[in-house]
Amino acid sequence: MACFSSSTTKVSLKFGAKAFARNCLPGYLHSVVSFPVSRTLGGLCSPIRVENENRAYGSNLAVEALKGRHLNTTLSSTNGHVKVPEERVTVLVIGGGGREHALCYALERSPSCDAIFCAPGNSGIAESGDATCIPDLDITNSENVISFCHNWGVGLVVVGPEAPLVAGLANDLVKAGIPTFGPSSEAAALEGSKDFMKKLCHKYNIPTAKYQTFTNPADAKQYVKDQGAPIVVKADGLAAGKGVVVAMTLDEAFEAIDTMLIEGSFGSAGSRVIIEEFLEGEEASFFALVDGETALPLESAQDHKRVGDGDVGPNTGGMGAYSPAPIMTEELKKKVMESIILPTVKGMAAEGCKFVGVLYAGLMIEKKSGLPKLIEYNVRFGDPECQVLMMRLESDLAQVLLAACRGELGKVSLTWSPELATVVVMASEGYPGPYKKGTVIKNIDEAEQVSPAVKIFHAGTAFDTDGNFVAAGGRVLGVTAKGKDIEEARAKAYDALDVVDWPEGFYRHDIGWRALKHRHLAEH
Repeated sequence: MACFSSSTTKVSLKFGAKAFARNCLPGYLHSVVSFPVSRTLGGLCSPIRVENENRAYGSNLAVEALKGRHLNTTLSSTNGHVKVPEERVTVLVIGGGGREHALCYALERSPSCDAIFCAPGNSGIAESGDATCIPDLDITNSENVISFCHNWGVGLVVVGPEAPLVAGLANDLVKAGIPTFGPSSEAAALEGSKDFMKKLCHKYNIPTAKYQTFTNPADAKQYVKDQGAPIVVKADGLAAGKGVVVAMTLDEAFEAIDTMLIEGSFGSAGSRVIIEEFLEGEEASFFALVDGETALPLESAQDHKRVGDGDVGPNTGGMGAYSPAPIMTEELKKKVMESIILPTVKGMAAEGCKFVGVLYAGLMIEKKSGLPKLIEYNVRFGDPECQVLMMRLESDLAQVLLAACRGELGKVSLTWSPELATVVVMASEGYPGPYKKGTVIKNIDEAEQVSPAVKIFHAGTAFDTDGNFVAAGGRVLGVTAKGKDIEEARAKAYDALDVVDWPEGFYRHDIGWRALKHRHLAEH
């Protein structure tokens, strides 16, 4: 959609061709803001606004069906009006990566969603027409966010990243009476401190890897010697998905300990380390929406953490994912809910910090037992798992998240596409190490036209002075596709990747290999 300054009442628009069409053609009413004709490309686009009395106004436009959102009345005369459903809501999504783009995409398809703002968002989100980006809204300042919500009639805030949650943004928004999907800072400690999560697991008998916590490097190294390799070393705090080292040798473990505790590579996040046993098996991601007491499981997903084909190289934030994950059978889902998710929800409530938001459990399905163990908790949607989940979700996301905020998830059921979805991440050459920013990316729109089942989510893009998309991060694009099976979804995603022209980018060529393996075994 548009980008505008949150600090002024005037709106400045920066439309690409696609964004101009989506914001200005009849039938596309997206925003609660009022656009003066003089500020909308010389009056080519008529002003449309939604006011408190739930009426939409337009000039010489036929506002039809509101993209299929059951508005059967049309508007055809200057200053005419059309009734807007009473339960419609304006949503603010906090964040600016691929996960937030996927959330905006799902909210944009929600019948009850009147408008979507994304702060700060990114150039790709704005250009796609999936949300109106607010790049200058300081999301680290709760007062600024609250003021924006009050000024623009925001009825739901969805917090994407973990950092604002750990900092207490949800606490402040809820205190101000703004429905917020995301846990309090106290509950966000499930991700903000691995030591907190491990102690909760111990107290409430939640299966996890054996561990010890250390602040002294010599003690940590002695424990590693006693346990042997392979072994896992983790920074206690938030480290942007890079604070975990799976050490296959003692020397690798010692180096990780030195990096965190002596060199301070992760700052305060690495001032305490968790050293835990190495679990052999298959990793899976399990997501559940939580309203403080009730947990509603989402569909399963599986990501690919290692940077290279064949699962080699360092861990990343995630190089691709697919949903559903064949390893997550109905029996296993039930086991995860009973042994991990529900005890966590009850335990958090008993500790006086009820959890409201999405619980993202990183699991290891142990090879020797076939049972799930909790590796870690995240308190937000995974990235890139969120992309495949939002591609498959058919329910009204805005209403589902509002139900979680109101403690009403017990009344909710979810509808999913039966198709499989996969996402392949395009990253800047060098990631997860040093990489170059500002490299030009071409043919993104053309890649999306490969198939109606393809959607490209922007994780780290910006515009250069010539209006070209350029890379502005490590993980840059999430090329996502749906298909009747893993083969078809992968083929569509990789066909789209072939169209993207970005010599300085790279991606894995084997996303979904585990699902292919499961399918092959099932067939034989």
